[in-house]
Amino acid sequence: MQESGEMYLETILVLKEKMDTVRAIDVAEEMGYSKPSVSRALSILKEDKYITVDEKGAISLTSKGSQIAKKIYERHVVLSDLLITLGVDRKTALEDACRIEHVISDKSFAAIKKRISAKKG
Repeated sequence: MQESGEMYLETILVLKEKMDTVRAIDVAEEMGYSKPSVSRALSILKEDKYITVDEKGAISLTSKGSQIAKKIYERHVVLSDLLITLGVDRKTALEDACRIEHVISDKSFAAIKKRISAKKG
């Protein structure tokens, strides 16, 4: 999956935590994208069975989509917290974590999580 698809899934996950029903307009507003761009991306995610959209336009993550969204969101949270702990200002840490979360390998991320857990324990 490409980074943009991961971003959409993560955004849907985060919005679902804040509101009962997530629609394309909510995703567009959250991401700062045009409605046509979001509609196109969502149709691809729907076609690839990462999301479902009901007759009222409510978007839901499938188990496949939810798995990816949770993975990316966990990376975002862990990496941004790590960067903030290292002294990076919050805004920069969030922006950098957003970029890193899509390219870091599972192996490297697991090592970071292990290291953080060891320091807490």
